[in-house]
Amino acid sequence: MSKGSKGGGSYRSAISGRYVTAKHGKASPHTTVRESAGSGGGNGSHYRSAISGQYVTDAYGKAHPKTTVKES
Repeated sequence: MSKGSKGGGSYRSAISGRYVTAKHGKASPHTTVRESAGSGGGNGSHYRSAISGQYVTDAYGKAHPKTTVKES
């Protein structure tokens, strides 16, 4: 499985939006989000906090682009 696949769980940088290695994701928990297979939170796009892993409002996500990830 490649780094970028969403297989069993991968990490995404909140700063760049790119997939990162599991080693980097674990070493940088405040700026990466762990994504599990099938995660999406419903329809449309949402923002997720890299710090808590929780979904946040669009306003919060837009105001904190380095610690949130926009999921489609």
